[in-house]
Amino acid sequence: MRHHSNVRKFGREKTQRHALLRSLARNLIRDSRIQTTLAKAKELRPFVEKLVTKAMVGTVASRRLLSERLQGAKEVKALVDTIAPKYKSRKGGYTRIVKMPNRDLDGASMALIEFV
Repeated sequence: MRHHSNVRKFGREKTQRHALLRSLARNLIRDSRIQTTLAKAKELRPFVEKLVTKAMVGTVASRRLLSERLQGAKEVKALVDTIAPKYKSRKGGYTRIVKMPNRDLDGASMALIEFV
């Protein structure tokens, strides 16, 4: 039974799911907007927003934690130096999800996730 288990599995094992989220987060930080499925965007939003909140601190410890979660030095630097300072006065809601038309191939609902 799945009582109170709100994690979307995407038909993947735990390590593959984490790798997928890490890759999507790195692409979002690098490009500031990506197009993906709606389910992946909804799962990515809290992951990225927690990273942005942690990046606002800007200490060595927070950089190490971000480096562990993202596993990309360029993305951590961009997150701490450029993205997080823009949202210093904001208490949350750093990303926006915009629904797009369904994908032609399989009819999957698509979405655009971007920084506000």
